[in-house]
Amino acid sequence: MVFRRRSRWAIALPVALALAGSSGCGSGDPATSTTSASSSASAGGEAREVTVFAAASLTETFTELGKIFEATHPGTTARFNFGSSATLAQQITQGAPADVFAAASPATMKTVTDASPASAPTTFVRNKLQIAVPADNPAKVDELRDLTDPKVKVALCAEQVPCGVAAVKALDAAKLAVKPVTLEQDVKATLTKVELGEVDAALVYKTDVIASGGKVRGIAFPEADQAINDYPIATLAEAPAGDTAKQFVDLVLSQRGKDVLTKAGFESP
Repeated sequence: MVFRRRSRWAIALPVALALAGSSGCGSGDPATSTTSASSSASAGGEAREVTVFAAASLTETFTELGKIFEATHPGTTARFNFGSSATLAQQITQGAPADVFAAASPATMKTVTDASPASAPTTFVRNKLQIAVPADNPAKVDELRDLTDPKVKVALCAEQVPCGVAAVKALDAAKLAVKPVTLEQDVKATLTKVELGEVDAALVYKTDVIASGGKVRGIAFPEADQAINDYPIATLAEAPAGDTAKQFVDLVLSQRGKDVLTKAGFESP
């Protein structure tokens, strides 16, 4: 199916409320960052936890911010569940315990805030797409139009997730139709297809190209400016962590948080 205008089909998004422990790109049980609950407890009383559900594209930056948060809040453990914002929103609305939600689009945040009380979301960063190709770029992709060549194998995010929505906007702006060989559930899975050499190119966020550490090369294209994603963050009203959740959000919004995010390639809103 040509990936251009929105279609009526739906990709089933996994709902895994019995989560399996990993802090990687897929959805799973929020995984503890570097400091364990037992070691942090010894630093000052009973250990506390803050559970953050965050878009897959925030994996590296929020993992780093989690370490900073634990270091500056002795006795607290930061746990993360990274994945497609759409999947995470679905998990939260179906009862998954979360203190903070950081989404890759206002639309996925609205899914959560419409269903349950939360603080007013704050847009903390913006992100835009690049064409990711293998370091040696065997298909010789140079611009967005090259993705329309049927000989070029392309991976895109599914239309239901923010990186897929952005891809639709960018391709529509360029008046191009692309037929992907695969549609992935989040941006990390899409990028992995390029890293493994399974596709010739993919549309992913600039930050994910940077996070790949040279495994892929990013190609900027002008239509990406018409498909920029705003990232909102909010605490959930019934968050078990209470004030600790707000303190994590405060760190993300602080200058120290901005420095971490800007270094990773995110843009200020």
